[in-house]
Amino acid sequence: MTAADLLCAFRKLKVLVAGDVCLDRWCGYDPSLADPSRETGIPRIGVVATEVTPGAAGTVASNVAALGAKVSVLGAIGEDGFAWELRRALDSRGIAHELLLSSPEIATFTYTKLLRLDTGVEDLPRVDFVNTKPLPAAIDSQLVRRLEAAAPQFDVILVCDQAETSQGGIVTQAMRQRLERIPGGRLVWVDSRMRAELFRRAVVKPNREEAEAACLRVLGRVDYAAFRRHIEAPILIVTHGGDGALLVDANGETWVPTHRVEHPVDICGAGDSFSAGAALTLKVTGDPVAAVRFGNRVASITIMKKGTGTASPEEVLAGGLLSG
Repeated sequence: MTAADLLCAFRKLKVLVAGDVCLDRWCGYDPSLADPSRETGIPRIGVVATEVTPGAAGTVASNVAALGAKVSVLGAIGEDGFAWELRRALDSRGIAHELLLSSPEIATFTYTKLLRLDTGVEDLPRVDFVNTKPLPAAIDSQLVRRLEAAAPQFDVILVCDQAETSQGGIVTQAMRQRLERIPGGRLVWVDSRMRAELFRRAVVKPNREEAEAACLRVLGRVDYAAFRRHIEAPILIVTHGGDGALLVDANGETWVPTHRVEHPVDICGAGDSFSAGAALTLKVTGDPVAAVRFGNRVASITIMKKGTGTASPEEVLAGGLLSG
C-alpha cells in the first residue's frame, strides 16, 4: 500500500489510547527576571509564557489524531488546574476524553519544562507532578470496568505505560490482566518504559535499552526470541533510534533499517509517534515490516520539531515512497 492508501484507511479506524495521560507544560522563562525572593533570598524563575500539550499517552493520542484516525483516551487525572488544562489541550486536538476518570485522590501527572526564552533551550531541571503511591483500589476497579466496556468499540488499543516509579501509574496488574482478554480482532499494542515483561499476548514495542533491561530482569541475559516467547507476544519490536528496528516473531528476527535523520531538532516523543504510525499500519496491513517503515517515517518528521510534535498527512505524503 502507498502512504496515501494507508492514510485513507486510517480514517476508518477507531483507536483507544489507554495509560498514563499526562500534561506537558512548556514554560518560557526570562533569566533577567531572576530577582531574589524578599522572604528567602532565593532567585526566582520568572516564567513569562506557557504552552500546554497532552503528554505521555496524550502524545500518542495526538499523533494518532494527526494521522486521521478517531481517538479516545482512557486514564485517570486529578481534580486540579492541570486537569482542566489537559482537557482543553485534548479538545483542541479532537481527542475524546469521556473515558478519563477524575478523582481528588490523585494528582494530574504533569511535566513542567523550563525553557530559556532567548535560546529556546530547556536548561533547568524539570518540575514533575507525579503519583508515587499505588493507584487507589476504587479508581483501579473503575478503570478496568471502563476498559472492559469500551474495548469492543475500538479497532486498536494502544497501551502507554509511562510511569517511571514502581507505583503510581494507571496500568496496574488488574489492567494488564484485562488487556490479555481483549476480544479477538483488535490489535493491542504496548509501549512500557519499565514493565514490558509483565504484559502478555500483545504486540510489545520497547526501545533497545528497555528491551535489554526487561530481558535481564526475567532471563538474566539479552535474548529477544526467548523474551518474546516468555511474554507470548505475537510480535516484539525493538526500536534502535535512527538505525531502525528489530522485528521478532515466530519466524525469527528481521532487521528493518531506516534512513537516519541528521541533526534532529528534538527526539522527545519519537517513540510515541513511531507507535502511533506503526500500530495503525499494522492494523490496516497485517505487515509488521510495513508497520515499522511507516512508524519510522512518522518519527522522522516529529523529531525535526521542537517538543512532542506530530506528523500531518501532508508531511507524510511529502516523504515519497515507503521503503526500507
